[in-house]
Order: sequence, then C-alpha cells, then structure tokens
Amino acid sequence: MVKLKALAGVLLAAAAFVAPAASFAESPGLPAAQEIVPKGTLPTVPRNQTLNLAWGVAGGTSIGTTNPWVLPGYTHQEGNNLLFEPLMYFSIFKDGGQFVPWLADSMEYTSPDFTSLEIKLNKDAAWSDGKPVTAKDVVYTFEGQMKYETLPYHAHFQQFVDSVTAKDDKTVEVKFKQPAPRFKFEVLTEKFDTGLPIVPEHWEAAQADPTKAVGLDEMPHSGPYNVVAWNANQKILDLRPDWWAVKAGRSPEPAVKRVVIANILNQPIDTVAQRVVNNEFDSSVDMRAQVIGNILEQNKDVQSWTGTESPYGYLDWWPNSLWMNTQLEPYNDPNIRKAISLAIDRDRINEVLYDGAEIATIYPFPLYPNLQKFADSPAVKAEQEKYQPGKFDPDESAKLMEAAGWKKNGDELWEKDGKTFDATIQAFESIHGDIAPVLAEMLRQAGFDANVNFGTDAYQNMVDGKPGLYLFGHGASLYDPFEALNLFHGKYSNTIGSAAGNNRFSRYKNPEFDAILDEISPLDSSDPKFQEGAAKALGIYWRDTIDVPVIQWLHRIPYNNHYWKNWPSSTNVAGGTNGAFWAHTGLLVITGLQPSGAQ
Repeated sequence: MVKLKALAGVLLAAAAFVAPAASFAESPGLPAAQEIVPKGTLPTVPRNQTLNLAWGVAGGTSIGTTNPWVLPGYTHQEGNNLLFEPLMYFSIFKDGGQFVPWLADSMEYTSPDFTSLEIKLNKDAAWSDGKPVTAKDVVYTFEGQMKYETLPYHAHFQQFVDSVTAKDDKTVEVKFKQPAPRFKFEVLTEKFDTGLPIVPEHWEAAQADPTKAVGLDEMPHSGPYNVVAWNANQKILDLRPDWWAVKAGRSPEPAVKRVVIANILNQPIDTVAQRVVNNEFDSSVDMRAQVIGNILEQNKDVQSWTGTESPYGYLDWWPNSLWMNTQLEPYNDPNIRKAISLAIDRDRINEVLYDGAEIATIYPFPLYPNLQKFADSPAVKAEQEKYQPGKFDPDESAKLMEAAGWKKNGDELWEKDGKTFDATIQAFESIHGDIAPVLAEMLRQAGFDANVNFGTDAYQNMVDGKPGLYLFGHGASLYDPFEALNLFHGKYSNTIGSAAGNNRFSRYKNPEFDAILDEISPLDSSDPKFQEGAAKALGIYWRDTIDVPVIQWLHRIPYNNHYWKNWPSSTNVAGGTNGAFWAHTGLLVITGLQPSGAQ
C-alpha cells in the first residue's frame, strides 16, 4: 500500500512506464520458455545497418515462442510483430482512418446486412519456406480461433462466424450468424495492440497440439525477419532476402538488416535515457515528458512524435478511467460514483502532470478522427450538456455524500456507521506511477479515505471484484464508439468473486442500456440510427457514472535520427499507423526506416 505525500510533491514524479499490453495469467500445461541459440557464429552486421531497440520485456515470457497460438508465451511485441502478418493494417492517423492492404488485396462485405465477407489474397504472398499463403491458411486460422478456447478471438468467432470457405487458392468467403459490421475492422485488421495474424496451415496442422507448439526458429512465417537468437536479455532478428512484400510492391527493400531488441526491464530510466543520448539505442519504450524533454536537450538527433516540442507524444488507444465496482457498496449508488467524479480536477492533472497536453477526457474512447466527429455531433453534445461529465465541483460532491448519509469526521474524512469511505485505488505502478497518487490525493482532499495499491495483487483484485476503485484503460474503440460502450453490456456483468474479465471491471447491468446496444449492434457506424443510439448509450454512461474517464493516453517515444531516419511523426505518419515499434503495426515503422548516413 502506498501512503500519500502532499500533492505538490507527487506532481513532480517522472518515471518510465511500459506501454499497456494484454495481461495473461500463468496457465498449467504451457511449454517452458526456451532460448533460441544461434546456429554457428552470427554474421557481423554494421551498426548503420542495425536497429537497436529498448523494450521492457517481462523476464522472457515469449523466449523461444514464435507461434502466435501459444499463449501467454507468444506476444506480438518483442519482435514477433516482424514474423507474422495480418490480412490488413489500419492507418488511424491518415485521412480519418484507412485500411492498408497486406496479405489481402481486399476484404469486402458482400451482403448489405453484413452477413457475408469475401477476402482476396495477394498473389505474391508467401511463407518463409517458399510456400504460398493461400486461402487454406486463412480458413485454418479462422477455424482455429473457433476451435481453441485459449486463442484471443475465440469468443468473437464463436459469436459471429457461421462458416469459412476457400472458394479458390486466393479467395475466402466468411458467412456470419448475425450482422457483423465491425468484424472486418475489430478482428481481421491489425492496429495498435489488436488484430489477427495469419498462421501457416501446413505447419500448424502437423503439430500434435498447435496451441502448445512453441515454433522456435523453424516455424514458417510471412514477415520480413528471421529469429536468429533469443534469450532473456535480447532478441535478434535478421532480414531474410526473399520477403514477398517487396516483390508485391507492398514495401521497399528494408534498409534495416538486423533488429536487436534489448531487455531494459530492470534498468533505471536514467540509464536507458542516457543510452538513447549516447546513440546506443535508436528508440525505446515510452518515457515521461520530463525525461524525453531532457533527452531532446542533450542530443539534437533525437525527436519525438511532435518533433522537439511538447507534448512529445501521440494519442494512444487506451484512455484511462477510474473504474468502479457497481455491485459493491457504496459504489452501487450512482450518486456516490458521481460524487467521486466531481472531486477530480482534470484540468489540474492535465496542466501539471502532462504539460498542458489537453488529454483530460470525459470519454471511454480515444478521440481519433472518426470518434472526434461522433463526440462533436449535436446528439452527443446534448447528452453532455444534460449530464455535465468531467465537472469539478467539490461542494456538489459533498452535498451528494451528505444526502447519502455520510458525515465528515475529525480527520475531515467521510464516515458512516463508524467506518471511513475506503477509496483505495488498485493500479499498476509501471503505468500509473504518476497519476494514481495524484488522483488519490484529490479524493482525500474531498474527504475520501484514499490510497493507492501498487501491489502484485492489484490486478487480481480487479478481476475478483473485491475492492471498489481501479485505475485501468479502455482498450476498445478506435473507429466507432460501439466497442467501448459494449464493455458495459449486462451480458458481461459477472457477480463479485467470479472473474470480471479484462475491461469488464464495472460489473454494470442496466436493461435500458443493453437494449440500446442490442438495437445498434447490427448497424454500420455511418447509419444515422447508429449515431442516435450510440449517443443515447453514452448519455446513460454519463448519467449513471459507470466509471470516471480521466485522461487520454499519450505514447511519448524517443526516435534517434543518428543512424536511422524517417521515423513516424505527426507530419510523417508512416502509413498512418502509430509510432510504437512493439505494436502490431511496428512492421510498417521498422521497414520504413532509412539510413541517415552515419558510419
């Protein structure tokens, strides 16, 4: 348990953090982590052909695991995003959002009610063993998601997919059980930390259990690099000479001949920052504004997403909220939840913690172009005016608490029936080390008995529903608001003691809210009826204060131009993707780099 300092002191915190990623519990029966040992002496690759990246890998969870079906051993991070490719990528920052064809030339709905989809594969797409990527691979990938419960999109395929058929070697037809207007984007397209990589049928089907076959370095892959060494300290991947995407015109020949991903998990942030300054690292994981600002001052070759000026970062897909367990007293009272929201000064957080980056938010989704358009619509503005989410009013907060029977004790803390209001926030220090203590101090100043639990039990507490407050992200909507709103559908509301599931921590249930979501689910986001219904659902979200949005997330990543240029930025969007090399779209970032000329 972290006891709080004075707010002024807390606001000075500046630490590194690991970007939000899916969390997986250890499961019995998974293969043990294995190293990949080089076959002979690795060839020498000059520094100006080598990309050195700093990544906070968690002690080797994916060591020796190249098979995307082995979870939690596999992750798209730590270099595996350079091995397996999707049907399409999505350019979130380009012209309001665009699909980027990759293994597939096209993915089109063939029925007006979104119950069928046709996929056309690129004729040149091929695996690293020379075999073509065919419709059989796509069918096998999809059917595997339907068959194996451990795979990440199992529930999506079970709910929506009726059949998958190879019409010919390069054509796949998907039939859905019900309208699935978001399936193409949400499941079949890679963006940020989500999306479905295609796997080789001829290798996976030959395994006794494809969900436990680690792959090592022999598993065929379609991406541009081969794994040549892999251990707890670093991953090394070398460019293969026959990457299909060059022949197909998807990508120029990559200038990066070797990628080295170093494990910096246990290195002090000052050490990592200095290694960026010294040109040892070409890029690293996120850094706080103060740290990246110092790097930019010391090395003029380094830039951020916004060049050398604040806020240094780009908008991530993971807006953070104070989630509240709506089944647990006193958080089951919407007026109590409203009182908590009214006690939070988002503008102060924005100005002091985040250099005025204007990332305070009232939405459970990031304001990407299409979502910003929705947020600016008259229907949403009317709901906002009615419920005033994000309002800071300590006096109104106090009135709501008093009306609920709470009184201030001698320590100026809310008390009822001889107990203070326990507002302990469950959080991750690596992610929320700066903001969680500030939020807790604001709540304490408003009379709530608030502290922060950064303990190893924090996430499990969220899952079990034991405490009332959690600081966590909304990893859902990127293009339309449905997925974020759908997090609160009553069908996902498990009772306390049963697993909440990732991003289902509110345990909220409201038939009125559910009926709206069920009505708009079959509709495309451009449909006026969808827009109207989504606005009403968002209004209920604000009315009931299901949770309390606080900030949109910024990725602040240093990019070193000493050896490599053409890094993504606000003026160079690298195909429109985000700039994290560890994201699903990291392949587009890395293969787009060009040498700067340094020897």
